[in-house]
Amino acid sequence: MGPIADLWLPAETKQAILLVIATAQVQGVSARRSCTILAISHRRVMRWQAQERQGLGLADGTPGPQEAMHRLLPVEIECIVAMATSAAYVDLSHRILAVTAGEKGLFFASFSTVYRVLLAQGLMTARGPGGHHNGHSLVPVRKALTGPNQRWCWDISYLSTMEKGVYLYLYLLLDEFSRKVVAWRIAWNQTAAEAGLLLEDGLEKENILDLPEDRRPELINDRGRQMKAKPIRQLCEDHHMPHLFARPRTPNDNPFIESAFSTVKRTPDYPGQFLDDGQAVAYFAKYFDWYNHEHYHSGIDYVTPVQAHTALRGKIVARRLSQQRAQRLRRRLANQKSSRQKTRNHNPIAASLVA
Repeated sequence: MGPIADLWLPAETKQAILLVIATAQVQGVSARRSCTILAISHRRVMRWQAQERQGLGLADGTPGPQEAMHRLLPVEIECIVAMATSAAYVDLSHRILAVTAGEKGLFFASFSTVYRVLLAQGLMTARGPGGHHNGHSLVPVRKALTGPNQRWCWDISYLSTMEKGVYLYLYLLLDEFSRKVVAWRIAWNQTAAEAGLLLEDGLEKENILDLPEDRRPELINDRGRQMKAKPIRQLCEDHHMPHLFARPRTPNDNPFIESAFSTVKRTPDYPGQFLDDGQAVAYFAKYFDWYNHEHYHSGIDYVTPVQAHTALRGKIVARRLSQQRAQRLRRRLANQKSSRQKTRNHNPIAASLVA
């Protein structure tokens, strides 16, 4: 069958070769001569014989170490599980959990590492896919964003009240680059006047009118009557802000504001219904302060919108990667030390003699 060198052999084949060599030895043929005839290394056969004597079996093991040298330390696994099951963090995804832990200095691990630990502990829940696109919509042409206040998006969302059929309305203005909530309002009606107040508030807070006309943000919104109203168009013209419109029945043309509304209403503390506009204002004042300053946003590398808005995103992401690499090295050193200790305490020859 040709030379056996450099071939991976199953345990049954190795056993058959050893039996042939042993039988030949009984008939006066040396093991070395048999190996030459079989075109197999004598040292390889000796290694198989030693494995048999030690009771280790002849099956090939997987190459490399049995466990990665940079594997998680037991204390890190305990910390991940403890944090994931605590009341303060039980609603966080594995990604937000990893970012939050890194920022608080509790542990430093990648998203996938935290995911594997939680999956092994039965702490991951299935998350169904979102709605499917029909495949016929074309993405609108948008200029690439390089910083904040280059494009704003805004929209209006219903807020349920205690009375059936009566709604409050949340007006929300968002910066697309940083996802920062630039301005928001609560109103009982959907009107162009309320929309104008929202936009004026955003212009004032971001000092947009102090910028040159060619550096002012463009505005994108849907085609509701409030968005197409003449006062809104006039406001954009007066302040030299390009005004873009999403296509009818195409929410993907204005995705960031839609995603923001989804995040707002899926927050665990969201009340679902409001007694009046005063209660709504009190809730959203607290919520949007948290959203801008504490919420680790998945669309901007898990930094907060304010951090992205103030050009801190790159530095924070680089620091996190550095912390993870340093922790990886610490794990490797700790696991190498543990591995050497186990090797010193293990004597397979003595174990075989005892057996």
